[in-house]
Amino acid sequence: MADHTSSDYFSCSLCLNLLRDPVAIPCGHSFCMDCISGYWNEADYTGIYICPQCKITFTQRPVLRPNATLTMVAEKIKKSGLNLNVNSTQGNGVAGPTDVPCDFCSGKKLKAVKSCLNCLASYCEKHLKPHYESATFKRHKLVDELGNLDRKICPQHQKSLELFCRTDQMCICALCTVSEHRGHDIVSAEAERGEKQKLLGLSQAEIKQKCQERVKELEELKTTVDSLKNSAQRAMVESQKMFEDMIRSIERMRSEVTKLIGINEKAAFNQAEALIERLEQEIDELKKKQTGLKQLYSTEDHIHFLQNFNYLCTPTDDGFIPRVSVNPDFSFGAVRKAVAEIKERLEEFGSEELLRISKSVNEVPIYTTESRTLDRRSKEIITVDSLPIAPEPKSRGDFVKYFCQLKLDPNTAYKELHISDSSRKVIRTRDLQAYADTPERFDSFAQVLCREALSGGRFYWEIEWSGEFSIGVAYKSISRKGKGSLCLLGYNDKSWSLLCSDSGYSAWHNRVDKTVSGPHSPRIGVYLDHTAGVLAFYAIGSSMTLLHRFEANFVEPLYPGFGVGTSVKICSVK
Repeated sequence: MADHTSSDYFSCSLCLNLLRDPVAIPCGHSFCMDCISGYWNEADYTGIYICPQCKITFTQRPVLRPNATLTMVAEKIKKSGLNLNVNSTQGNGVAGPTDVPCDFCSGKKLKAVKSCLNCLASYCEKHLKPHYESATFKRHKLVDELGNLDRKICPQHQKSLELFCRTDQMCICALCTVSEHRGHDIVSAEAERGEKQKLLGLSQAEIKQKCQERVKELEELKTTVDSLKNSAQRAMVESQKMFEDMIRSIERMRSEVTKLIGINEKAAFNQAEALIERLEQEIDELKKKQTGLKQLYSTEDHIHFLQNFNYLCTPTDDGFIPRVSVNPDFSFGAVRKAVAEIKERLEEFGSEELLRISKSVNEVPIYTTESRTLDRRSKEIITVDSLPIAPEPKSRGDFVKYFCQLKLDPNTAYKELHISDSSRKVIRTRDLQAYADTPERFDSFAQVLCREALSGGRFYWEIEWSGEFSIGVAYKSISRKGKGSLCLLGYNDKSWSLLCSDSGYSAWHNRVDKTVSGPHSPRIGVYLDHTAGVLAFYAIGSSMTLLHRFEANFVEPLYPGFGVGTSVKICSVK
């Protein structure tokens, strides 16, 4: 029971060993971290992940988390030396999920130690012995174990791929030289490897240099950003201090104006109070005299009248009291006007200075972009605003000025697409081509991209086509694996395309299509203005007819691409 339990729960069903770094997946089964990771890595292209034990499928790759309990138990079993009665990969050489198996083992396959390039098979130590002992195999070339040896067989002639066609940039067999590759520039695979090895060395040196340059630029940019932060902080502190000083200055001015208004108000008030008091006294005296005159006027005593007449009828002496002339519009209008002028001048000055400051701040460059030539021997800083903008082309002669010769990239081609004519023609065949499995290759749709990355300018190209096909452009980041819409030209936000068939045209972007009317033409012209965000398709005949025009904000370089129904040929324009 103990052995059964140990075998069931503490051994990995992939490598048949005691669990190493055990992880449990959602269905409950446990595996070694490396085993299940390697097993599921091979399923990344399909997007469907299967439990090797119960065959339950997961549409999303489960996250693997270490199981602390199983790890502890497995360690105890390992230290105790308990025999779990399972085969050990290290002990008998059983091939694990990431190993190359022996092609001649029956039943449980052992790990291969060598592969034969003549036999196109892999051998374990036991089955490799004839290659060392028999004279028949003496000339065979043995190399370290290789997987997928079937890729080294010509799919058309079932012969070993031993030659390389430089014209079509692909590996071929001897029979290919007398058929579709007749007359092409053909060398041995070994010779081409030697040439490519030199280029590889140059590429490695170039990439290393580029990496060093980028690291240096990154460090400089980080230093610049730090300096920018410090400079901005200092500018903010100093600006804040100066504005506070200006505010204090304005506050002092406000205080002085308020004080002056108060002093003038008090002086005028005191003067007015003194005048009021004098006027009130005079009014009292005048009223008394008025009463006396009234009584004198009414008296019947002639002697009394005459004795008081001179006193009462003598004009009143105003003395020093000035004549009061009241100003009904009395106010501090001049003060208000002066303050208003100061406010207006400050606002005007502030607006002008703010505009000047904003302009000077915006003109501070953090970095400049550079265009590097292919041979990396010169650098040119491009200022877009300083370049005159040419008018958009109208005639075919105008478009041809921007012609660029494109070449198909075999590393992106679907395996049923045969590329020829110096990488300018592609035909869909029923036979699988001997292409390597590259991350760039479309594995489900008959599509191919060009090698050229188009960016920062105007470009024009023409193609001839037959059978239903699509023509367009895509970012390098477009998906290549699987059957989803993310891989199809025009069916995602990373590509734009025109679908052409004998029945008509339709324009596609991000799974949105628009029916396009226009004359049927076996020749299509494409105009791209990457900077302006324009992509236009034209039917080429006696004249150019605009089929559809996309307007977008292109944020990455664009790669021309094709979905092939029968054939597509990239034309040369004279």
